[in-house]
This record gives sequence, structure tokens and C-alpha cells, in this order.
Amino acid sequence: MPEKAQLVVAGKKLSVSNLDKVLYPKAAFTKGQVIDYYIRIAPVLLPHLKDRPLTMKRYPNGVEAEFFYEKNCPVHRPTWVKTAKVWSEGNNRMMEYCLAQDLPTLVWAANLADLELHTSLARKKNVSRPTVMVFDLDPGAPADIVQCCRVGLWLRDLLGKLKLKSFAKTSGSKGLQLYAPLNTPATFDQTKDLSRALAQALEREHPDLVTSNMSKALRKGKIFVDWSQNDEHKTTICVYSLRAKEEPTVSTPVTWQEVENCLKKKKADLLKFRSDQTLARVQKMGDLFGPVEKLKQKLPKKWKL
Repeated sequence: MPEKAQLVVAGKKLSVSNLDKVLYPKAAFTKGQVIDYYIRIAPVLLPHLKDRPLTMKRYPNGVEAEFFYEKNCPVHRPTWVKTAKVWSEGNNRMMEYCLAQDLPTLVWAANLADLELHTSLARKKNVSRPTVMVFDLDPGAPADIVQCCRVGLWLRDLLGKLKLKSFAKTSGSKGLQLYAPLNTPATFDQTKDLSRALAQALEREHPDLVTSNMSKALRKGKIFVDWSQNDEHKTTICVYSLRAKEEPTVSTPVTWQEVENCLKKKKADLLKFRSDQTLARVQKMGDLFGPVEKLKQKLPKKWKL
């Protein structure tokens, strides 16, 4: 593969470089392969990126070297890269985020070694209105994704009692994530209050396995049900994004049957997917996360847990 190339992507000219540079040393996975993955996964990935302010997590020298988050869209971006202005309380100024609206923008970001795609839970038109409620199940060693599956199934059932359907995906790292699509008017205060209440309910019922407390000292052998992602100023790893781990693992949608099977067999590797495996799954199963962008569900006005 050449070190530099000119690509024409959907009618847009793009320069890509350092294609043979190894970004995942232990897997010998190159920047060219990163770009190739994002091109192939784009048909199912782009609907989940559309209109969502993007924080880029860039690894110019690979996953074993230093990385940095880039919230402001680079000034050297092509003129066709769309952006969204979002007020940042932390920086006390307006930030201009990239929007990955199309394939050329996705390839451009991948060429910047933006391995991980972190998106807002809201869309640009109303950044204070989440379209989804999210739970990040984070295991504290020696717990792993097997225990996350146990907690995830409990959480799925609790949400079901509130008439909320939920969808699971791997984090691509150690844990499991649950998304309850809304796509109806809701505020972050509402989703945060309910997600916190659900996490605390699980902690009360299963104190030996669940914590709702962010303290890392309390996580040993437990699953932290992180409700705090439901915040206007936070981002979450986008479905189908690569992760910067030893291998090019992907945040991959899974069926509830697969979650149950992982718990039953107690095999964490059953829910570990590399880029090639995720591509094969999409070819076979389609976009299991498609309903997250479209399914309309209302938050309960009152709840008793």
C-alpha cells in the first residue's frame, strides 16, 4: 500500500497519508486498515453519527503512544466538513464541533488517526434534548463482561417494567452498554434522574455485585452502573467505533440472546469483536442498533422502583 494516496470519496478529493503506519502494534493493524474499516462500516455507522457533535480521540502514533481529544473541529478541515456550534460551560466559550455527516468526512477523520468516535446523546438542533438514555456497565476486576451481562439483564427487565425497550452493545473495551431510545421530548435532567434511580435500585437489590457510586475504590469485583453519561456535556463511544486497545476491537451491538449466552457459558470472549468480526456480523445481521435512532418511547412521568 502506498504511503500517500489521493482518494475520490463520494465525489470529494481526499489526501491520505502514512497508510502503512502501524497503529495497533500487537495486532500489526495499520492506518490503512483503519480507514478501510471505516469505509466498509460506514453504511451502518453514519446514521448514528448524523447531526451529533463529534469529539475526536486521536492516536497519531498508535494506541501505545500519547493520544488527545479534539473537541474543536480542526481549522485545516476541508471546506465541506460540516460543524455545529455548542456552548461549553467548562471552557466558557462557544465550541465548533465536527459533524460526521458523510463518508468523505469519516475518511478524513480516520486519516487523522481518530480511532475513537465519541458523540453527544443529543443532535445539533437541540443539544439540550437527549434522544436516548444510556447506561455504561463498567466492571471492576476481577469482574468482567460476564458479570456485566448479569447486571444488564436485570437492568433490561427494570426498564421493561417502565415500558422502555432497551438495546445492548459492547463498549469495545471491558464492559457492556445499554441504550433506551426515546426520540421524544426529554431533558438530560430527566434521563439523569431516572438512570440514577435505576442504578440505585439495582444496587439496593444486589449490593454484592452492583454499585452506583463512581468511586473506583468501591468497584472491586462489582459492576459500576454509570448513569452519569446522561449529561449534556458528556460524550459516549459511538456504536461501531473502533477502540484504542491492544486489538482493533469495536463497540458492537449484540442481541439479548447473545448476552444471555455469554452469562450462561461464562465466556467473556463471546462478546469481544474485532473489526473484521463486526463487519461480518453486519453483513449477516444488519444494523441491530437501527431502532435506537428511530424508536419513539416516552419517559415515565412517575416511577416506583
